[in-house]
Amino acid sequence: MEQIAEIFRDWGHLAYPVIFVWTFFEGETVVIFGGYAGHYGILNPFWLFLCAWTGSFLGDQTWYYLGRRYGPNLLKRYPKWEPGVFHVSELMRRYGVWFILSFRFIYGVRNISSVTIGMIHYPWLKFAVINCIAAAVWAASFVGFGWGFAVASEMVTASLPEHLLGDAVKIVGVGLLATFVVVVALLLRRQIKRHKAEKESAGGGE
Repeated sequence: MEQIAEIFRDWGHLAYPVIFVWTFFEGETVVIFGGYAGHYGILNPFWLFLCAWTGSFLGDQTWYYLGRRYGPNLLKRYPKWEPGVFHVSELMRRYGVWFILSFRFIYGVRNISSVTIGMIHYPWLKFAVINCIAAAVWAASFVGFGWGFAVASEMVTASLPEHLLGDAVKIVGVGLLATFVVVVALLLRRQIKRHKAEKESAGGGE
């Protein structure tokens, strides 16, 4: 994490537009790293939050517009999107506003969710208001997570003798990496199983 913080330090003020562009498309990881750097004064937490909030909000508004304007053509060009569109449509039918507030926190569905919500012609103003709130909560959550991680790291290292710090940092780093890999693997497994089930369901319906 220290290396990431140094990268932000080297970028200087360019870090903010990079974070904006990154969150326009996706970007939880860069916001967490930014929050970590913010704790050490490398980034301004307010500007970090603002860039992540506006980037995420405008990104989803763009995908919403593309889905509303070009939805059928997009599905013709990318037929592999159909299971995802069907799944999001069902979630919107069941949960509506709550799904819009939460889809950013669900791995792998952010962009297809916004496209689908546009395709089903969900009211644009209502979506914009809810999306704005959701983007703010998302940005604050991950900036806070990065900041909290930095605080927790300091507490751990402060409680250890100096000669053990290097080993502790390595152990924590390996542990975090292993946790990340396991979480990603479980999420991918869930996505694959869900996609397979949707294909079988579609085949049975025919």
